Amino acid sequence: MTFPCTRMGAAVSLALLHMSGALAQEAPAADDALQMNRVVVTGTAGGTSKMKSSVSVSTLEADTIAQSVPTSAADVLRSVPGVRSESSGGEGNANMTVRGVPISAGGSRYVQMQEDGLPILQSGDFNFTTPDAFMRIDGGLSHLEVVRGGSASTLATNAPGGIINFIGKTGEQQGGSIGLTAGLDHDSKRIDADYGGTLAPRTRFFIGGFYRNGEGVRNAGVTTEKGGQLRANITREFDNGYLRLSVKHLDDQTPTALPVPVRIADGRVAAIDGIDPRTASFYSPYWVPDVTLDKNNRQVAHDVNDGLRVRSTAVGLEARFDLGNGWTLTERLRKSNNSGRFIGVFAGNSGMEGDYIFATGPQTGQAYAGRAFSAVVFNTSIDDAGSVMNDTKLARTFQLADGARLTATGGVYLANQDLGLTWNFNEYLMQAIGDKPALLQTASATPGLVGPAFGACCSRAVDMRYKYRSPYVNLGYEAGALNVDASVRHDRQSANGTANIATGALRYDPATVQRVDYDVSHNSYSVGANYRLTGGLALFARTSEGVAFNADRILFGAPLDGSAPVSINTVRQLEGGVKWRSGPLSAFVTAFHAKTRESNYEVTTQTSTANSYDAKGVEVEAAWRNGDFQLNGGLTLTDAEISATAPGSEALVGNTPRRQAKAVYQLAATYDFGKAMVGASLVGTGRSWADDQNTFVLPAYRTVSAFANYRVTDQVTLSLSANNLFNATGYTEAEGDGHAARSVSGRSIKASARYTF
Repeated sequence: MTFPCTRMGAAVSLALLHMSGALAQEAPAADDALQMNRVVVTGTAGGTSKMKSSVSVSTLEADTIAQSVPTSAADVLRSVPGVRSESSGGEGNANMTVRGVPISAGGSRYVQMQEDGLPILQSGDFNFTTPDAFMRIDGGLSHLEVVRGGSASTLATNAPGGIINFIGKTGEQQGGSIGLTAGLDHDSKRIDADYGGTLAPRTRFFIGGFYRNGEGVRNAGVTTEKGGQLRANITREFDNGYLRLSVKHLDDQTPTALPVPVRIADGRVAAIDGIDPRTASFYSPYWVPDVTLDKNNRQVAHDVNDGLRVRSTAVGLEARFDLGNGWTLTERLRKSNNSGRFIGVFAGNSGMEGDYIFATGPQTGQAYAGRAFSAVVFNTSIDDAGSVMNDTKLARTFQLADGARLTATGGVYLANQDLGLTWNFNEYLMQAIGDKPALLQTASATPGLVGPAFGACCSRAVDMRYKYRSPYVNLGYEAGALNVDASVRHDRQSANGTANIATGALRYDPATVQRVDYDVSHNSYSVGANYRLTGGLALFARTSEGVAFNADRILFGAPLDGSAPVSINTVRQLEGGVKWRSGPLSAFVTAFHAKTRESNYEVTTQTSTANSYDAKGVEVEAAWRNGDFQLNGGLTLTDAEISATAPGSEALVGNTPRRQAKAVYQLAATYDFGKAMVGASLVGTGRSWADDQNTFVLPAYRTVSAFANYRVTDQVTLSLSANNLFNATGYTEAEGDGHAARSVSGRSIKASARYTF
């Protein structure tokens, strides 16, 4: 593989040269800062250590995650090298991808978010229904495993870019904790509690959760955070395995942040006077009820300030048994009932100065001379996002001559994913300020209401079921220092259901129903090898291809009744690198080349796109530990381009894909004083183009977070933490014409007290 970007080539060459000088050095486990010898289960057929695996995988422990001061599950992932997580939307609606694979449709189309080895949602890019919306970080999290590329193509469905697996505690350690957290510069209060331990000699349990209430990090003048989560499991161990039953109930309400009005200055996104993109919240006590249409053609009203409301009740079963003679059976099953509502306020334009009249708030009827903008309420009911998922695999290990082993694994993954959505987009005229704005007078009888947004395009009813049937086979060979594995997977998606657009946003008519009934399939493969030159140095390489099936984003476009071909999205990857540890220093360097082919349909513009992307780069993860001091860092350099388009868009060929920075980096440091621990982390991204036309720029930015813990007694710990300590502005996305953009939130400071027992 060659790298046209000389800095990338230099980085790889320097890393390999530096490591080659340490061939004979061995590192004790105590100095294993990147946990190279830890066994990981994500993206592997049966679990193997990082040092033996031929995939790029990172692990984050719960304590490390807390030290990064995350505001959401997506925010955690900004600390993982190679992962691009645009965590600027709140607790849900984040955009995520890896290593130059594009974010072109929102959500996480190419990366699968899992909880304990099964998907949270089967598609990562459902409209307004993203997996991170149903994932909460609390005391029940044990650790996180993140696989980029590699075997994700064949060991999961709809995951050619990678797998993010949140793994929960199961009561191995007796004890628990209770913690109280409060915002110091914002209104937010939260209580967390968890406990685990032994019920009987071979039976253990865990229970934990949280509850919160407040306004959130952006000033809205109303309670926008309210709810919590409870999860529990019980594990019974046997002589030859274990059986685990788990349950999770989530009922949580949080604000969501959408793009706000901005301007373009000197070819870059910049703020408009009166609207700070770091703090602006268009939730306000001065909203009127948003009246929308349900699927039965009834008028229903909703409080705009409800924001993102999600409900999930999931019951899971996990089992693993040694059947004798080298045979092992592993079973994972989960049934989830998921629903909710997504309400966010989107800037339909950048606004304009004028003379207006207040329609709501304490100044109702008075004149307002200033900027007003089109506030589009994205009001989407998540009627049903429930699922049933099952992964069954049978493996046998064969002992060969000279101590070599061959492990054959065969499995079947089955899933039913429902998707029921009801869209409604109403447009209002709103005062262009970012703190408790009021609505302004229009010709409508409803204060502030202009009417249906975007030409009444977006009152839509979706009722779909997606079925997945995916057999897979993996062969793993280990002989001394060599590990080789090869796997294939046959993914089949069957889609059935209906979609409809309400006529003039006023009524759903049977005559306009779109019937959906089609099947698509794809064969994926992955082949990799790893060779340990010493106990502290290994080389690896892998080639793979995988698929991400389209879901609701292709509705309302081409026929989906089986009469015409249905597009799919594929990713081909080639990667190779080195894993090295010597004394207190560990490093993981991967060179990668990814080619993506995808198709999209944009509902608001009613246009179809078909692009191909080519990305090359290098990913570095490193850690250094010296006594009580630890330093972790990451750097991802990417050279990406649009390599092909559909007819009529040839001018895009050669351009850099939107929001793809050439450099993304992370750095985190901690020092343990004994009773006290302090730390800080930095996450940064270089400049990127806001659009595929490469007409204006999202500026480079970096955020710093910090924490300080003090152990008053062995049981009581006090903490102070700050996210985005220096209040940086960081634009993560912008509309194609530059009228609106979304930034990470500004500084937020929290204090907490935790009691362990």
